[in-house]
Amino acid sequence: MSTLLATAIPSIDAEELAYLKAFTSDLSEDQLKLFIAVYNGKRQKTETILICCVLGFVCAAGIQRFITGQIGMGLLYFFTGGLCLVGTIIDTVNHKKIAFEFNQKMAMESMAMTK
Repeated sequence: MSTLLATAIPSIDAEELAYLKAFTSDLSEDQLKLFIAVYNGKRQKTETILICCVLGFVCAAGIQRFITGQIGMGLLYFFTGGLCLVGTIIDTVNHKKIAFEFNQKMAMESMAMTK
């Protein structure tokens, strides 16, 4: 079943794969397929978060926070220029952590829909 996770979810990294293997270990194959279908629609790729962080330097800061559901932080970044670019730099460095935390929340939501 772990190969199904690795092949069905595009651009998954090792940390996320390990988390999902442990998280979905008690699902049947049909439940796992349903989980993957729901989860793929909700998750954010690490590359998408990184691109949004870099766009914060050029046009609108805080896009990465909006797409991860952190509307308040997104507005704060937008109106303060990414907290004078310091927050945008920190988010660029920590983009994998931001994506992983968001994807963990989406995995929990997807699991609730699966069972």
